[in-house]
Amino acid sequence: MSDTAGMAAGPDRPDPDGAAPDPPATYGPGAGSSPTGAGAVRRKRRWLRWTAMGAAGLVLVAAGAGWAVYNKLDGNITKDTDAAAELARYEKERPTPLVHDAQNILLIGSDTRSGSGNKKYGRDRGTQRSDTTILLHLAADRQSATAVSIPRDVMVDIPSCRRPDGSRTRAQFAQFNWAYEFGGTACTIRTIEKMTKIRVDHHMVVDFAGFKDMVDAVDGVQVCLKEPIDDSDAHLKVAAGKQTLNGEQALGYVRARKSIGNGSDTDRMDRQQQFLAALVNKVQSNDVLLNPAKLYPVLDAATSSLTTDPDLASLRGLYELVRGMRNIPTEQVQFLTVPRRSYVYDANRDELVEPAAEELFTRLRTDAPLQVTRKDPGTAPRSDQAESGDDDSGDSGDSEEYSDDEKPDDPSHTPSPAPTFRGNTAAGTTCE
Repeated sequence: MSDTAGMAAGPDRPDPDGAAPDPPATYGPGAGSSPTGAGAVRRKRRWLRWTAMGAAGLVLVAAGAGWAVYNKLDGNITKDTDAAAELARYEKERPTPLVHDAQNILLIGSDTRSGSGNKKYGRDRGTQRSDTTILLHLAADRQSATAVSIPRDVMVDIPSCRRPDGSRTRAQFAQFNWAYEFGGTACTIRTIEKMTKIRVDHHMVVDFAGFKDMVDAVDGVQVCLKEPIDDSDAHLKVAAGKQTLNGEQALGYVRARKSIGNGSDTDRMDRQQQFLAALVNKVQSNDVLLNPAKLYPVLDAATSSLTTDPDLASLRGLYELVRGMRNIPTEQVQFLTVPRRSYVYDANRDELVEPAAEELFTRLRTDAPLQVTRKDPGTAPRSDQAESGDDDSGDSGDSEEYSDDEKPDDPSHTPSPAPTFRGNTAAGTTCE
């Protein structure tokens, strides 16, 4: 074998197989600074292909994560099919909605001791009553919202209701929160509709644990306390002044009765309304709504704590509801209690005050405006009643109210102002 044959091919030597050598590589500015040729094109295509595949992978991962989050939150909500089925049996006797797009949602705070985290608030006797009941009216134009507390001890007509075991109760005149014990949500809704003649479009039920989780999810809610609170029954001990309550403290605050204020249920409902208004303010703040890290826990807590009618038992249903509420000015989010007084036959019970209660229900039923004021109930002789709004001048022409199709032709006529009820707005609950 010759030396030439044994040499490896090099840049100055021909390939042993006779192929022509590749041209030498060149470097520096000018030639060779941007490689060209078929190999470079192939490398560029491979790089673009891998980049596109990587981007597509990221999109798929993000979409998958988003879908997983959506399914998680959507699956948190408990659908109340039993109430829907029971209400369907009585569809013919239920009120007819009078105003298109107006919505009435019944919010129920259950005092059940069953379920995780609830037993420490009392012994589970296998019964439950509505600890808090609020009828929320959303105006058709979504420019106002009115939340009306229904006292749990007010005496009302409760229809015959189906018990969980399938038996039925008799129709009776009894305190309102018995309706929830007799027949759950469906019985409560039918009782509300019988009393107000207002169609309840949706309902939400939340228990103690769910309420606490909601408050904790927004990092607490600030309240203003005139006096310190030390209530062992409510598991609450806080100092006076501005205080940010966590979930456990907030639950004690809205449930306590004898140790705060004058010990009345009126004072307790006022406190609940003020707290809910402060919670609305906190959730509406950009600090929550525009911060995904804070918004997700709120959504998770809210959906996990809710039992709703089937139409609301999805993220889409809740989103449609909340979307219509998010732009309502806080001064137009109103809270009040249905006008009532001590029941004539039992001072420990309440009865509706007429015609003030009926005027309130009519306003909600017809989507007509109303106003609230934070007057001291001790100085107002009709603190829980609607104020007439009549002029003391004796000119009856200016004190009459007309519906839209009954207004007189006289352009100088000015209808009387909307009736005023004792209450407050979400704008008036901030600490000063």
